[in-house]
Amino acid sequence: MPYKSWFDEHTSKHKKIVDKLLQKNFTTEEIIEYFDFENMVEMEKDFCPLYEKNKKCHDMKKLNCYLCACPNFRFNDNGIEKIDDKTKYSYCSINSKKGELGTYGDAIHQNCSGCDVPHVKKYVEDKFDIDWKKIMKECDLDE
Repeated sequence: MPYKSWFDEHTSKHKKIVDKLLQKNFTTEEIIEYFDFENMVEMEKDFCPLYEKNKKCHDMKKLNCYLCACPNFRFNDNGIEKIDDKTKYSYCSINSKKGELGTYGDAIHQNCSGCDVPHVKKYVEDKFDIDWKKIMKECDLDE
């Protein structure tokens, strides 16, 4: 699935959940807590395909899913640049030491599997906005 398709689909799913919580008068703190992995697996099974297997995307004790994608991730489905005979489609804007660029055939993509930065509650609190897409506004380099 292209990054943009995933991004737009996820924006819609995220907004639907947040709107539901706002209708119940959840506070910011309660919304962030609601997005804890253990709760999301139980209450929002369709939010993430890993929930079906009760599997976390990152090996960490306390994982928060509010920032399912990272505000530091940058992508362009048409390619960002050519490196030798390969095309780079994504990267980390802060060059996190926990992430890496991976080569997959003739494509280069950011591999965030070792990075837990956006899933730490304190980070979510610092970046929080009720509108997930506002937090992620710099991710899509084609917009």
